Amino acid sequence: MSKSALPRRSVIAGAAATVVGWNTVGRSWAVEAPAPDASPGAEAAAAGTDAASGADTLAALPRLDGTLVADIAALARFGGDFGHLVTAAPRAVLRPGSVRDVATLVAFARRHRIPVAMNGQSGTGDAAELESHSSYGQAGVRGGVAIDSRGLDRIVRITPGRAVVEAGVTWAQLTDAALAQGWMPPCLTDYLHLSVGGTLSVGGIGGGVQRYGFQVDTVESVDVVTGTGELVTASASANRELFEAVLGGGGQAGLIVRATLRLVRARERALVLNLFYDDLGAYLADQKKLMLERRFDLQVGDVSRNAAGTGWRYKVEGVVHYDGTAAPDRAKLVRGLRCVAADTTFTDQTAREYAYRVDAFAGFLKGAGLWSQPKPWMSLFLPASTAETFTREALALLTPEDLGAGLLLFYPFRTEVFTRPMTVMPDEPVGFHFDLLSFPFPGADHAAALRRNRRLYDRAVQLGGKRYLIGAIPDVAHADWRRHYGTRWGRVVAAKHRFDPAGILTPGQGIHS
Repeated sequence: MSKSALPRRSVIAGAAATVVGWNTVGRSWAVEAPAPDASPGAEAAAAGTDAASGADTLAALPRLDGTLVADIAALARFGGDFGHLVTAAPRAVLRPGSVRDVATLVAFARRHRIPVAMNGQSGTGDAAELESHSSYGQAGVRGGVAIDSRGLDRIVRITPGRAVVEAGVTWAQLTDAALAQGWMPPCLTDYLHLSVGGTLSVGGIGGGVQRYGFQVDTVESVDVVTGTGELVTASASANRELFEAVLGGGGQAGLIVRATLRLVRARERALVLNLFYDDLGAYLADQKKLMLERRFDLQVGDVSRNAAGTGWRYKVEGVVHYDGTAAPDRAKLVRGLRCVAADTTFTDQTAREYAYRVDAFAGFLKGAGLWSQPKPWMSLFLPASTAETFTREALALLTPEDLGAGLLLFYPFRTEVFTRPMTVMPDEPVGFHFDLLSFPFPGADHAAALRRNRRLYDRAVQLGGKRYLIGAIPDVAHADWRRHYGTRWGRVVAAKHRFDPAGILTPGQGIHS
């Protein structure tokens, strides 16, 4: 469609409408005019806008299989994220009907210097939910185009040991589809209702991290739309620079639209062991011992207030998967540990029940109205040598009000399992994941929580720590990012210049601002 052939249109004025073009002078979207039976006032407003803009200033939107919309509800929904701490409303939302739509839109946006970001906004299907893996505006795109990846929700195929899925598929959808054929993703997020593309963009962490690394470490190839609008298939053997730049790269070099993922054989059951500690030193020693001895298939842990409310208690959660009636030896699993033996618990359940274990907790939070409250989360990776120092300092600052109904995940990993360059780790063989998942009660001082997060982040960096890209850490500047990536900063900059030369992709991360 030529510029002169555009249908009657109006510049966006807040009404629900489908975008048909871009006003290159006013730098605003043009939308379809109201229907002929619309109110006279609306018709007059549309005509006035049309006359003011002029057809020669409008670039027609290329044909899409889906739609680009600019209604108030869509813009408001994509203006926030799961953290409810940052608002950055886009001017339009793409609901793609195909992978090609993403490439087409990004190419158009590059020509007109319009920022673009992909947003999973997955969840369990409730239209009121907002479960993006962004908690501090990382997927926001103020004044640009938000791409709703839910339009890319197709499981292309599952074959022995492998799955091909589009970016909007959730890990829950993939888990059930894979289980039906006797397979499982090797590393699942604790909460499964997040999109594949969203977690791969930042890394993707869960209880299988000790054995498999991040979810990005289980990726065989990705289809990526670069900042130039090219659709490229990348792997370790083809277009490797792009492959390594997008996995855990925060959406800076390209938008993941499809992924080929490794699967492992599913086991039938999960024996879940909970070990409790009142002493931090004993907890850290046993966590490292259990990991290095590989006693469990999955191993996590958390910190919470003790029953008396006078201090902190530490929990190891270990899982052994098995088939049939060949249950593991429970006595062997706890041999030689320094936990509080009387409090040790075992739970035997199906592997699927364990994979979905967080759903009940999420349901409680939603019922209590806490799911939609602001959540100043902070996710850090600490070297083992300074983990105890940092944790003692952090726990001296944290209060029950800081956690609210949430918790603090805290468990070890081997840094050698992280193979993707963009997911930087502490420079030691063993690290600890310190993940503050707070669900504060109404009335909490979120500004103070953010200042606390910044203070703890700075202290973690002093002690050799790194961050996970989804956390709520305020005032992160260029110098912080250079320090975060260290010797890999040059690769980060080179990838941005090569694959997103106009700098339009995922500005909410702030990495190149």
